[in-house]
Amino acid sequence: MTLDLNASIAVTRFGLGARPGEIERAKADPRGYLLSQITPKGAAPARPGAPDSATRLADLRAFQQLRKTARMEGDLKSDPVRMAQMGLREDVEGDFLARARLGAGTDAGFTERWANFWANHFTVSAVKEVTAPLVGPFEEEAIRPHVFGRFEDMLVASSQHPAMLLYLDQAQSVGPDSFLAQRAAKNGGHPGLNENLAREIMELHTVGVDAGYSQADVTEFAKAMTGWSVGRADHPEEPQGFMFRPYAHEPGARAIMGRRYAEDGEGQARAVLADLASSPHTARHLAVKIGRHFVSDEPPARLTDRLTRAYLDGGGRLDRVAQALVAAPEAWSLQPTKFKTPYEFLVSSWRAADSLPEDAGPLSRTLAELGQKPFSAPSPKGWPEEAQVWCAPDAIIKRMAWSEAFAAQAAGQRDPTVLAQNALGARLSTSAATAIARAETRPEGLSILLMSPEFQRR
Repeated sequence: MTLDLNASIAVTRFGLGARPGEIERAKADPRGYLLSQITPKGAAPARPGAPDSATRLADLRAFQQLRKTARMEGDLKSDPVRMAQMGLREDVEGDFLARARLGAGTDAGFTERWANFWANHFTVSAVKEVTAPLVGPFEEEAIRPHVFGRFEDMLVASSQHPAMLLYLDQAQSVGPDSFLAQRAAKNGGHPGLNENLAREIMELHTVGVDAGYSQADVTEFAKAMTGWSVGRADHPEEPQGFMFRPYAHEPGARAIMGRRYAEDGEGQARAVLADLASSPHTARHLAVKIGRHFVSDEPPARLTDRLTRAYLDGGGRLDRVAQALVAAPEAWSLQPTKFKTPYEFLVSSWRAADSLPEDAGPLSRTLAELGQKPFSAPSPKGWPEEAQVWCAPDAIIKRMAWSEAFAAQAAGQRDPTVLAQNALGARLSTSAATAIARAETRPEGLSILLMSPEFQRR
């Protein structure tokens, strides 16, 4: 029974929910089943062959120029403008649909959940026009290749990606004493220092608010990062992506969290990132977040200690942290305490029914109704993890309505009792199994499964 239960936990807690036969495949060695998914190549791309960030950025800028021209001509509803806008929207919807289809169909559920965690950790939200087309490429380019590599590599890749630079307004940040600032001042201009990215890197991405840094440290880091920017559309010789602008960089040495960083242009901020990545504060901050995501809203202290040690002993290698998570006894507790987010609920439902989402429109509308609009986290903090955010009575009623509609078209001629066994294995309670077996119709049985407490939690 222990192996059966551990197999169910491996697939439903560490993964994204069980597809038919998946729990059975994990029974021989539940931990080995997860460890085999930790590979140097990282997570699979969600949308292979899709336009990269440089192409998307060029398309966005072309649309903005078309719109500007159309506004001057008094014809914002012109066909070229509408077609360009539609193309950008279809790119964004296609990115998210591809990610959801990968989640619903992958055989590497742990890898995909791990990648989703890091994408949320380094949140870039589509709430800005300039970032919406870049969120998908950001995950493909800055997150997925690095999820089992060095944290420092993912930190640098995310911090230099145009999506992050534009989302947190770093591209426009100018050092107060830089050449650009001095030239602008002569002409009556006042380009300013922007601290958004520096602050979020310290507060959210690395050491965390408990690390003891000061506002002065944030300001100094922001000065070190000046010059980290994105190529401009009206300068064809500049890259459609990250570039360093030396004339916008604040000259001089910087002192940040007790360390001194010599003037080194682009390399100055890069050196700060390296130290932040290797900090014990970062190790603990990440350990708490991983434990909160996978195990409990209040992760056990022993689990936090194990993950912290794995990070530090492994030189910040995330494969070592993932291995420590799988090995930790605290991660295999019998009581499921994590309440699924709307995205997790939908993905696990598709997996239970052995189906895939087919249309971006219904997917986007459903997630918006459930409070988790695709690619649109409300702040750089990302989507919250705590159960209380997602299990309000109104939210449960909406999940129930979706479950009934989904079951009506997904149940077919399949026995819901068999689907329940495949979806939950040894985690299926006697009361839930009885209710499913007594359902008057197959769709009703499937909807009871999807709304059962053990399916809603992981």
